[in-house]
Amino acid sequence: MSIAEFQHQIFEVALSSAICDIPIVRRISPTAIKLRVYLTLAGYIDIFYNRETDRVAFALIQQGNRVYGADNTGGWHLHPFNDPSQHIPLSTAMSFADFVKEIENF
Repeated sequence: MSIAEFQHQIFEVALSSAICDIPIVRRISPTAIKLRVYLTLAGYIDIFYNRETDRVAFALIQQGNRVYGADNTGGWHLHPFNDPSQHIPLSTAMSFADFVKEIENF
């Protein structure tokens, strides 16, 4: 997936969500992008994608701490709300849309 395609997916999901503000591109290079989406609740979501390694990471940050996350470093896994230091394996990839839905439903 290209950087532009990944960015488009993030914007599409965020703009259709009741809890997300407009995404901010924090850093972009030919191979990677970092975005931040502030939430109408509390905190923000940091998003990372590297085209060369296919690495994807989503992290919900509140009061400076990750309180929920998902990434594919070493295989897709979840960092759950009750203990974000855990790594719970996922059988399939987590999309940004799925990540936002989990936050909305929490």
